[in-house]
Amino acid sequence: MLCYVFRTSWLLWIFTLHGFLFSLFDVQEVARAARRHWMVESQHWHLDVTFHEDANHTLEKAAAYGLNIIRKIALTVLKLFEIGKHPLSLKKKCFAIGANPGEYLESILDL
Repeated sequence: MLCYVFRTSWLLWIFTLHGFLFSLFDVQEVARAARRHWMVESQHWHLDVTFHEDANHTLEKAAAYGLNIIRKIALTVLKLFEIGKHPLSLKKKCFAIGANPGEYLESILDL
């Protein structure tokens, strides 16, 4: 049956395969794994949108690793830091801090 489904419809084959795989595992385990996966994807998306991480072409592996750690620390600081009364996107927070770093430096270091 799987070979027949495979030939007729990719989507149906994928759903059949997913149903088979999910039946092998506990639903809670699958849900936990999916949440972990999307948490990592969300962090990668934030790093790319805020710091243009995908456009980085650092060739030295140690330097690329160090820049990645610095970006993750900066992302955490941006998430924790509040500017003004209204919530801002991470990109706007980064711009506001970069436009006037002296005003926010002490507050950031107090985190």
